[in-house]
Parts: sequence; C-alpha cells; structure tokens
Amino acid sequence: MNAGSPLHTAQPLVEKYDVPGPRYTSYPTVAYWGHPPAAGEWLQHLDRALGPQAAGEPHGVALYVHLPFCRALCTFCGCNTRITRTHSGVRPYVQAVLEEFRLYRDGLGRASLELGELYLGGGTPTFLDVDELELLLGGLGPHLAPRTGASLTAEIDPRVTSREQLAVLARHGFRCLSLGVQDFDPAVQDIVNRVQSEAQVAGVTCEARELGYRSIGFDLIYGLPLQSLASIDLTMAALERLRPDRIALYGYAHVPWIRPGQRRFTEADLPEGAARRALYLRSRQWLAQLGYREIGMDQFALPGDALSQAAAAGSLHRNFMGYTTAATRALIGLGASAIGDAGAAYAQNEKELQPYQERVARGEFPLQRGHLLDAEDRILRQHILRLMTRFATSWHAAGEQTPYLAQVPGRLAQMQQDGLVELGQAQVRVTEAGRSCLRNICMAFDARLARRSPERPLLRTV
Repeated sequence: MNAGSPLHTAQPLVEKYDVPGPRYTSYPTVAYWGHPPAAGEWLQHLDRALGPQAAGEPHGVALYVHLPFCRALCTFCGCNTRITRTHSGVRPYVQAVLEEFRLYRDGLGRASLELGELYLGGGTPTFLDVDELELLLGGLGPHLAPRTGASLTAEIDPRVTSREQLAVLARHGFRCLSLGVQDFDPAVQDIVNRVQSEAQVAGVTCEARELGYRSIGFDLIYGLPLQSLASIDLTMAALERLRPDRIALYGYAHVPWIRPGQRRFTEADLPEGAARRALYLRSRQWLAQLGYREIGMDQFALPGDALSQAAAAGSLHRNFMGYTTAATRALIGLGASAIGDAGAAYAQNEKELQPYQERVARGEFPLQRGHLLDAEDRILRQHILRLMTRFATSWHAAGEQTPYLAQVPGRLAQMQQDGLVELGQAQVRVTEAGRSCLRNICMAFDARLARRSPERPLLRTV
C-alpha cells in the first residue's frame, strides 16, 4: 500500500476522534427512546406518513421482514437470531409474519400498499428453503404495488444459498443482495465460526449476476479477533478479484455481557487501540485504491452502482436497513424485533419468537417499545440524516431551526480547526477528511446525548 496517500495522513485525526458513538440508524437513538406509541397511535402516524405527498416528496412504504433463523452462531454477531438446524419453526413464523402484514393492511384500510423498498434481513433469509421463500413472497406480493425504481434486497449467507433460492428471489423482483463476508482470513473465520472460502463467495456472486442481480454488496468487519493487517490485505485482494458493487465496512463491537457467544475468545485476541485503527485505515486505503467511493457512514460503492449515482444526485436515503436509493416516509417492520418508522414515531416488535407469534395470533400488533418524536427530535433527525446522506446540512428556514442548534458551531469548533468540517452561517459541510469522523460530527447534533452527558467529549482525551 502507498504510505504517502491522503488516507495515511489521516491517522492522527482518526486517533484523536476515536471515541464510542452511535451509528444513528435513528434519531433519537434507541438508548434515548422514551414514550412508545400505543397500537392505535402508531397506525395513525403510519397512515399520515402514507397519505398524499407534495410533488417531489418521498412516497410509498418500505417493508422490512426479519427472518431470524441461522444454522450456526457467528460469534461476532449482534443480531436477533434463532440458531437451529430444523425447519419445523419456519412455516409457523412465516405465517405469523403474513398475518402481521394483514393486521397492518386492515388497520390502515388499504388492500395494497405502494412499495418503495422491500428488505429481507436476519438472521439468514436464505435459511428458508425454496418452498418457504415462495410461501413468504407469494403471501406478500399480491398486496404490494412496486413503484418505478423500487429496491428489493435480501441478505444471504453464501454457505447456505443455492442458485434455486436466488432464482426464487429474482422471480419476485429482487435485484440486490447483501453477502455476509466479514473476512477471508481462515484463522479469523475459524475463531468467529464463519468459515467460508473465496470460492464459495465467488460462486454465489457469479450465479447472482447470471440471474440478473444488478448490485452485489459485501459486509466486512474490522477489529475481529486475530485480525491483522495481513488479514485485511488478504480480504481486499479477494475483493479486487470479485468486484462487489457495494461494501459495508463495520467495526466489531465486543459486548460479551450481551452476546455470550463472544466469550469464545477473549480481549487478548482482539486488536485494540492503535492496532484496530490501523485495520480501519488500511481497509479505507484499499477501498479507495480499488475505486470505491465513500457514500456515507461505513458505506462504499463503485461509481456505476445505483447508490453512488444517488449520492452524486443528492437523492440518497437512509433508514433502519441502511443506505438505499428508495426514499419513503413510512417503514413497516414485520417479524420479531423488526422496527418501523412513521417519521414522527418509531415502534419495535417483541424480540422473542414465542411472544411475537402469540400476540399476532391474538390479533394484536406485537409492539414492545418505541418512541414518539417531539418537535426538536424531528428537526435534529433531519439534520443528522442529511449529514449521513449528503455530508452537509443547513438550518436557514424556520422549519429547520430549534434552539439547540445554537450550540452546534461551538461543539464543532475543534473539528473545524482540524479540517473535518466547514462551518458557515447556519450550515455545516463535511470535508473529505471529515468523512471518517462522520459519527463524531453527527454527535454534535445529538441534543439528548449532550443533555444526559454534558461533559462527554466528541474527541478522545489524551
């Protein structure tokens, strides 16, 4: 690698701003959610979000379906999963998901919903066999009207995905895939219980492209146990050969008190501090040299990919599923732990399968928690979303202002001195150097974080 590259010179700033912070899949973040909406209130918010929109405004619904089943536990994973090798619970769960969708259609008084985005996440959606996928998608499809440019994406595990499964997804309109890769180093794969060869990943990637999939994304993780610079080089060399269209580059979160599976290894196996930052910088440097553009937090795409094109056009959108070209105002989450977003309200389902299925069987919306956004929340949410998708925001108009914003320039003053942001009159722009610190920049707009931890710095104290 070229040690004189601009990314190499970013190392001191990455170290300086290396503090824990949210990924801002929502604002307020889940840790600050307060009063949850009741089922009727939640439906009212969804109905308003799905109502007539002004010209140019996002419309339609995004639909997320959580499929928690996995054949084996990947010890790095923080998702809501059910580890099993039997399919006995799959059909009852799929039927519950379809019944939950019916509850939404009936509650909203809509026989069909205009579809902007459909995302199958997990777990492992391709744990479902061909017949089970047909049952799910055949039950959803008649009640969805995909709009022009609708985005349909499925997460897949290359170890358990067949061409027949890919063909079923393609027949139902899926054209984007997200492959869990994480790392190609055999030692790293073994300790995190995710052993898959480059040949396996290449085979699934090739078959998907033959079936007409337009965008193939790989999920990568830095900071995994036993990971080294050599691991990163090995993984990136494989990327150079396979040329996925999109890359998600996430940092590993070690929380064994929440995820007991992570006790398979210890802190001694983890790269920490300078070693972890070196893995991050090496990954970014490789991605830049391979031609990937940084389009948002942890997200990279080739110039020809739809995400890159949306970023260049200023139309990129972000929700609980990640970055997308399909902007909508309403997100309905189906399945255990799934989260919905109605703009002014969030709602999350029961996390455990049994209570989720029992509540649906009783004709209840299986909501467990949520949050009603106040006026300040809604304004700050929009600024954080703009930073995440456009690397800039401004608050000149009355509807974009709230008193907390007066604190933002002061909280970003050090970042301005370090060349990470450019501050103007009621506006902020993230520089190229600042993109690696986007999380910290968004934290300056987080009023709830500031009020709970007023002395919390946005940079590491040495």
